[in-house]
Formats: sequence, C-alpha cells, structure tokens
Amino acid sequence: MSLLTTKEIMDIIPHRQPFLLVDTIEELEPGKRAAGRKCVTYNEPYFAGHFPGEPVMPGVLIVEALAQVGAVAILSQPDFKGKTAYFGAINSARFKQKVVPGNVLVLETEIIKVKGPVGIGSAKAYVDGKLAVQAELTFAVGERA
Repeated sequence: MSLLTTKEIMDIIPHRQPFLLVDTIEELEPGKRAAGRKCVTYNEPYFAGHFPGEPVMPGVLIVEALAQVGAVAILSQPDFKGKTAYFGAINSARFKQKVVPGNVLVLETEIIKVKGPVGIGSAKAYVDGKLAVQAELTFAVGERA
C-alpha cells in the first residue's frame, strides 16, 4: 500500500501530467528522504519519438523523476510547504541500464545536505532491484509563481 497517492503528491509538488513522473510515494521522512514508484507504460508521450521501434525512457526524465521524489521529501517539511524545489545542478549522473515500457522504476532520493533554501540529494533509480541511474542533485527552494 502506498504512503502517498498521485493526488497527494500533487498536493506537495506543482508538477502535473504529462510531466508528473512519480505515481506513488512508498516511504517518506520529511526533509530527509523519500522513495517512490513510476510504472513505465507504452502510453508515455515521449515513446512516440524516443525511439520508434525501441522505446527507451529518456535518462533526463529518470533524473527528473528522482528530483520529484526529492522535492516531495524536502517540501514535506512545514518550513517549505507550498513552495517549489528548482534544479540547481545535476552532478555525477550515471546511467547503468535502459528503462523500457513494462518496467517499474523504484526511485530513492536522500537529502544529504541543506543550507537555507539550497540542498543536495543523493538519488538512485532501480529496475528489478538493479541500479539503473544514480546522480547527485542540487536544488533550490523558492516561492511558487
């Protein structure tokens, strides 16, 4: 059973379809870490062009999904409620295997450093227990427009 549904995730972060890339949050320690899931289907709009005949989830969208999970963790704190977490940097991203339709992407982001509104997250994505992507993500929390 999920800790947070898609609707509850949308109450925390501003992302909406087709750019909401997290289906559920399974674990959450506000301000510290979150783990979520993305069920990758043939219906994803990017598969029409990436790549015809061999659909592969773009690596940058996996990193975005990891950032969204991290945003749920950081924005779940009372101090940051109603704000937005913006990318500051993507560091040390490594892509270990393809993510394709039918995969369940397990997304884990741990907040390893926070100084004021800026922080760093250590992020990993898995498919079938195998590491697919790892990255260090820098974010800045700001006001929503």
